[in-house]
Amino acid sequence: MLIVHSIEELFTQTAQFNGSIGFVPTMGALHEGHLSLIRQARQANDFVVVSIFVNPTQFLEGEDLDAYPRKEKADAKICEFAGVDVIFMPTKEMMYEADELSITAPAIRGFILEGAKRPSHFDGMLQVVMKLLNLIAYNKPTEFRAYFGKKDAQQLALIMQMVKNYFINVEIVPCDIVRDSDGLALSSRNVYLSKEERTKALALSRSLKRATELVMQKEFKVTMIQEAMLEVLKEVDVEYVALVNREFQAIDEVKIGNTIMLVAAKVGTTRLIDNLWI
Repeated sequence: MLIVHSIEELFTQTAQFNGSIGFVPTMGALHEGHLSLIRQARQANDFVVVSIFVNPTQFLEGEDLDAYPRKEKADAKICEFAGVDVIFMPTKEMMYEADELSITAPAIRGFILEGAKRPSHFDGMLQVVMKLLNLIAYNKPTEFRAYFGKKDAQQLALIMQMVKNYFINVEIVPCDIVRDSDGLALSSRNVYLSKEERTKALALSRSLKRATELVMQKEFKVTMIQEAMLEVLKEVDVEYVALVNREFQAIDEVKIGNTIMLVAAKVGTTRLIDNLWI
């Protein structure tokens, strides 16, 4: 496994790849959720590239950019054991110029839910993902796949739209959420939670479980499901509970195979998200 710190080194390495590339973009502090993406990339491709870059343009003022966990040595070991071929660790100066072109998230889907709570977040996310996809694809691999978790459901939907709208030659592979044994969705931000806060955080997954139970009981009305979820979430600071279709359009009733249930809440000072695709 090689760790490269410059774009030139990255190009030199990918030029030697003769086959398909699986790409997993991350912000580091790798956990089992990231590992599940890497494993899928490893299984389906000849070569695997992981990027580790804490992207400043997707953090808003007052968010945890400086405090975001950074564990480069541990991340490198995890990648090595998982069979990664190349880790790309760029700096902010490599990735951005002073006077940059910008990408703007779509006017509707980019400014609801996560976009409403974190304005401009998706602009920065799409900007860096486009850059990374272009960098990995620079030497035109025979096949190119990029792996993203369903936990960031709205992010995933916008990346897929960007790839479609800008005709980027990559296959986006959605990957299922990985949970801890107690049901908490894995996240690099879980390390911020105290023992008591972690127990409270389980309300997010419990609310989704409760919603699933209602659907199984043939309760499809969104308002009824939201009320039941909010009751489960009463001990945390809820930002939103939403049910949308796969296009992130508002719905009145659940449709099996075309619904995503989403929740965002603060537990202490830590902001968490979770969702369930049904």
